[in-house]
Order: sequence, then C-alpha cells, then structure tokens
Amino acid sequence: MGVDESQPEHNLIQRAWRNVPDFFARRDIALPQRQLDQFIAATFSTGASYYYVLDFLHVDQPMYVSDSVERILGLSPADTNIQNIIDRVHPDDLAFVSRAEEAAITILSRDIGMEQVKNYKISYCTRLKTNDGSYRLFNHQALILATDETHGVAKSLGIHTDISHLTTTNNFKLSLLNLFGGESYLNIDVFDENNNPMAAPSPFTDRENDILRLLAQGKTSIVIAETLKISPNTVKNHRKNILKKAECKTTGQLISKCISEGLI
Repeated sequence: MGVDESQPEHNLIQRAWRNVPDFFARRDIALPQRQLDQFIAATFSTGASYYYVLDFLHVDQPMYVSDSVERILGLSPADTNIQNIIDRVHPDDLAFVSRAEEAAITILSRDIGMEQVKNYKISYCTRLKTNDGSYRLFNHQALILATDETHGVAKSLGIHTDISHLTTTNNFKLSLLNLFGGESYLNIDVFDENNNPMAAPSPFTDRENDILRLLAQGKTSIVIAETLKISPNTVKNHRKNILKKAECKTTGQLISKCISEGLI
C-alpha cells in the first residue's frame, strides 16, 4: 500500500493500517457480487448513505462506490478512492478515526483471531464534509468481505450513514459487533492506552435486537408486530424492556444512543 507523505495530517488513517501489516492479504481476492449484496443487506442504515468496497492492495485506485456518494459528498463514483473520502473527515476527527482504525484491526488480529474477522462489524462515528460544504455526523460501518488463505484481509465494505438527524454528538468510541449474536466489544476508548477491551454479550436479546433495528427504521409497533408476527402488546413489552436496559426515556434517545455506541 503506497501512502503519500505530502499531507501527513490526512494520511494518519492509511498509516494506521500500515502499523498492523500482517492483518492484510498479500494477493488479490475475487469478490462475487452476490456476496457483496448479502453483506450490504446485513448492515444497518437509517438515513442517507453510500457504500464502497476498499481493496487494501490497491488503496490508491478508484473503488467500487455507490452512486449516492455524489449526492452526499459531491464525489464522482467513477473516480473516488479511499483518500478522497478520508479528505472529507473533519480535521478535528482525524486523530480519532486513525486510532479507531488501528485499534479495530489490532483487536481483530490479537484478541478475536484472524479466522474470525468476517464475523465482526466495525462501528464508530465521525463528521464528514458533505456536498453543500457543511459537516454532518456519519456512522461508519465496516465489514470484512474477502480474505486470503492465511485470513489476511483483502477487501472490506464501508457504509457511511448520515445520522445527524438523530444526533450531532459523537462519543468518540469504537465498537466491534459480532454479526451472529456472540460477544462484542463495545464503547472502546481508543485514546486510553491503559484500556484493555473486553468482550461482552449484547445487552439485548435477539428479539429485542430485531425490534430495535425496526424502531431505528421508523417502524411503528403495529408494523413491527406484523413484520415479526407477534402481538402489538408483545412489542410494547419488549420496547419497555429495551428502554430500561438502555437507560433511556424516549425512543429517540434510545436510537441515538444505540447508533452512537455501536449497539446496532
């Protein structure tokens, strides 16, 4: 991976990847379109969003990027590479994003194990400069799409969702969520050098997670009940339990907290 050193403040993120070189693949890996579609369907989005596929062996080249990147960030989908997106990160957030990226791949390789990297989603928030010149808060989600025979990471899927309509406050924390309901690493303070991240089970049950995701999509209790084929009263009881566990009083506060803390 080549890194242009002429703009050091904007190359912190690519440099963070270089600090854990054994994490990445050493050869190109093909990615079937069907597999990409499955990963996109598994991610969470509750606002304007775009996605991209990052090839770590060719970080300087244009990526596969959704057309919505032009409407949201003002970037051409045909010409966008990862540095173009990094350049949209708010200058005050660059250090955090760099630390979050390095912490994520360190935890994946050291604590979780390379054979498990596809089972986790990386999540944190940062401000990005949008098409109209303003900075808005986005939720960054990344999933590993392809690895080589040694489990070195070749390609990842990044999804950026505008969540500024839900919250404008960034907690500057990193989460790694197990996609299959296992233990996750939540609310990691990447600036605390003495912090030893520990895996913990989700605070919500599988059913509560289903309801939480539908709530975040703006679904009503009646629609949720119909979708999950349960009674509206059951949904109501689950909502009460979710609010209690999250220590929130309103659904808006709940969704804001769960997104910013990487719980969904």
